[in-house]
Amino acid sequence: MKTKIFSILMIFMTMACGGTQKNAAPQANAPVQKPQPAGPAFSADSAYAFCQKQCDFGPRTMNSQAHEQCGQWMVQQFQHYGLSVIEQRATLKGFDGTPLMSNNIIASYRPELSDRILICAHWDCRPWADNDADEANHRKPVMGANDGASGVAVMMELARLLQGADSLPVGVDFVCFDAEDWGDDGHSDSWALGAQHWARHLHKPGYTARYGILLDMVGGQQARFYQEGYSLYYAPQVVDRVWRAAEVAGYSAFFPKDEGGVITDDHGPVNEVAKIPCIDIIPYYPECQESSFGPTWHTVHDDMEHIDRNTLKAVGQTLVQVLFTEQ
Repeated sequence: MKTKIFSILMIFMTMACGGTQKNAAPQANAPVQKPQPAGPAFSADSAYAFCQKQCDFGPRTMNSQAHEQCGQWMVQQFQHYGLSVIEQRATLKGFDGTPLMSNNIIASYRPELSDRILICAHWDCRPWADNDADEANHRKPVMGANDGASGVAVMMELARLLQGADSLPVGVDFVCFDAEDWGDDGHSDSWALGAQHWARHLHKPGYTARYGILLDMVGGQQARFYQEGYSLYYAPQVVDRVWRAAEVAGYSAFFPKDEGGVITDDHGPVNEVAKIPCIDIIPYYPECQESSFGPTWHTVHDDMEHIDRNTLKAVGQTLVQVLFTEQ
């Protein structure tokens, strides 16, 4: 998935002002109302099953039969939950010249509403396990249980919950970006090809959203989601909203309020081209020797054995808190 994490220092200045009117002061004994958990319970077991189902097709590498079959299943599953689905097919060019048969899948809840929230994840797999400790595995495909399937699994469970809940006052678009992981660090624009295409050719003319949230590798063991640098730059208010939601939902331990670095990912073109403020929920392992993305990143060990229901639950319930407090 991405280029290497680079640490950055970001300085934010805060300003405070207050009125002088006596009636603006809080009463000494006024009760303080704390935010409460909102929305239905997110099922980690259901999300885990959605993750397993994607892996059952095999590695969903570009141009493979597993990729096409899994895409068809995703479309049918979103439609089963009552969402309107658009398939955005395109032939994109990989950094090595390979034509990539790409399919961005957009599933929309309450498509009639103009006020919308964007939730996104990539669904393709890395075709080479080039970070594996065993060089013999470097040309083998990655199963992508975490790096790909976990984000789609969380979105699918959210879609299932929306089907059985009271209507939200906003629409929600679940965008499954394709062709994210056919990249090379020597070619800076070779990552996130599906997101680049979507941002330049929006699935609906004039499409916009209040904000976007990218889910990337949200099922790994011992994952912690630090605040990513581009997210803080482009959408600090969304970062604040999501991390506060995690705290209210009871999962602040998974969302430390510390910076995790700058990541090249699908939220880049969403921010820079589509002009939608979008953050990246992505893990950071500061002590991991194999990779700061975790020990299974771009290895043959990115499989269901290393998916943690607790991580899926923490991210999913946080997203429930975000969506079900929209007004």
